Amino acid sequence: MRPAIRASSASAAINAGYFTEAYEATGLIISEGERFGATYEDFAGMFTVSSHGIPDLRWLRQAPYDPAEPLAGAVQSFPLLVKPGGELGFPLAADNGARARRSVIAKDHVGRILFIVAPRGYFTLHELSAWLTASDLDLDIALNLDGGPSTGLWAAAWARPPTSPSLDSLGPVPAVIAIE
Repeated sequence: MRPAIRASSASAAINAGYFTEAYEATGLIISEGERFGATYEDFAGMFTVSSHGIPDLRWLRQAPYDPAEPLAGAVQSFPLLVKPGGELGFPLAADNGARARRSVIAKDHVGRILFIVAPRGYFTLHELSAWLTASDLDLDIALNLDGGPSTGLWAAAWARPPTSPSLDSLGPVPAVIAIE
């Protein structure tokens, strides 16, 4: 993740959605208005940046992707960890018990977009969903990104406190969400 990001004007970046072994996106990605991959159905979520630069996060069940939308960027992933309104998004019954490094993009009730990383592999998806829902982050919605070895968070030195380290992914990732 780092070499390509360092060459850009990004101030921060996090790994994006899922991809195949051939490094092709399994969900929709829009970069500079160009579309890659195919849209997920209503089980997934989508982070978007409008053509006016306005970021948003949504559940595809409530707001499906429309190819006519004027989007500058977008990433789809799953599962939804916090449903709109701050409700638990991933039930215990759906959890397979796998603990892994986790990456999350979320929106709080004020509308701020947050990058959240659980780097040590302590959480199952349900545990992370429950923790996010009960946290004091006041989240409206949260979407799991491709975690595990893909989990990575990078911030330019000027954009982070000196005690806040970046976290490298354990291997290459073909797509990131970058703040420029």
